Amino acid sequence: MSARVLSVCTSEKTGVRKSPVAEVRARAGHGIDGDAHAGPWHRQVSLLADESAAKMRAAGADVGPGDFGENVLTVGIDLTALPIGAVLVVGGARLEITQKGKECHTRCAIFEAAGACVMPGEGVFCMVLEGGPIRPGDPLRVEG
Repeated sequence: MSARVLSVCTSEKTGVRKSPVAEVRARAGHGIDGDAHAGPWHRQVSLLADESAAKMRAAGADVGPGDFGENVLTVGIDLTALPIGAVLVVGGARLEITQKGKECHTRCAIFEAAGACVMPGEGVFCMVLEGGPIRPGDPLRVEG
């Protein structure tokens, strides 16, 4: 199976589940228009592999797209194996991996709802190098 986007999600606040949408627009140096994490910093877009989310579903958590606060849910690629600096072509955008995993300081709404969170260990964060649309079903590949 080739790597692809399963869903794209946004939220107006940080620390909450994101809602699936039909399309997002990534903007260079900014992130995803309308998402709370957009701005001039290194974590403009978050990605999570559905293979990671599946671990939580197997443990009994009722979780779906956006429930871990990810902007882009992928399938068919091991995001955790990619190095910092890797460039991903996701739909019409180019993203550079700037951080793998994150530290959670509080038990946010995601943790409370799911009982745990895979984003701290398996989420990937990116800056937008070139903007463009990203939709469910779009191909995803590592550049180079």
